[in-house]
Amino acid sequence: MIPILLHQLIDYLNKLISQQLITQDSRIVLVDDGSTDRTWKLIDESIDRLPVIGLKFSRNFGHQYALLAGLMETRGQADIYVSIDADLQDDIHAIEEMIIEFNKGYEIVAGVRRERKNDTWFKRNTALFFYKFSSFLGIDMIPNHADFRLLSQRAVDTLADYTETNLFLRGTIPLMGYPTSKVYYDRKVRLKGSTKYSLKKMVALAFNGITSLSIAPMKWIRNLGFLCTAFGILYMVYVLILKLLGNTVQGWASLMITQWILSGFIMTAVGLHGEYTGKIYLETKKRPRYIIEERRE
Repeated sequence: MIPILLHQLIDYLNKLISQQLITQDSRIVLVDDGSTDRTWKLIDESIDRLPVIGLKFSRNFGHQYALLAGLMETRGQADIYVSIDADLQDDIHAIEEMIIEFNKGYEIVAGVRRERKNDTWFKRNTALFFYKFSSFLGIDMIPNHADFRLLSQRAVDTLADYTETNLFLRGTIPLMGYPTSKVYYDRKVRLKGSTKYSLKKMVALAFNGITSLSIAPMKWIRNLGFLCTAFGILYMVYVLILKLLGNTVQGWASLMITQWILSGFIMTAVGLHGEYTGKIYLETKKRPRYIIEERRE
């Protein structure tokens, strides 16, 4: 994808320059997130002849950190920053509309998909459930918006103050509260290669986003614990009444069902608390969120 990406982006960059929407010294930043193919070699070869900055991670740190690195490592060098995935499924022509919205006073402009017709039924409906569930938890996110966005210099400077290790940009950026606008576009079919975002990675990203931005699941576990306790007390009263009336209580089936339900609940509660505790542990270690092995410009 790198040759196709650069060809399209350079042409579009020149178009925006000719329209005086951006300046001559605008640059493209490419982040190599631990690729094992010829990605870095192609980036490196393009730098001497094109307006490109290349950042090479020492290993794979993940999609969110690659996006963050592109912003943080060029912070203070531009008035606006646009992030976009290298597969070109996001429509680069929406950037012009983003810049127009920025000139109207918006400091964050989100690229939003009009529809998800190219997705499978499973992916489309699980994505819809994720956005609705996140909203229910009180997490402020824009539905059908991933990481195709424009940020002002002030927004990027503010993002630098969010130093958490467990990063979920599409949930963190709305927390800033800066004026935000949306630009709608049609998502394209991937031209080359295959996505590295497996179902496992998507589920992990969604779970990380929820647990990084909301403690509502822990409150639910607490409330469920109260409910189970209340049910247990009522059941105890019921059993005592049966005893006083002289009825024989068999109890094996109800005991086993109760034991399995409560055991599952306890294990879920412990696991969820462990997830939050683990996040606290990682935050306290203050490890670098990414390591740049090489930078070329």
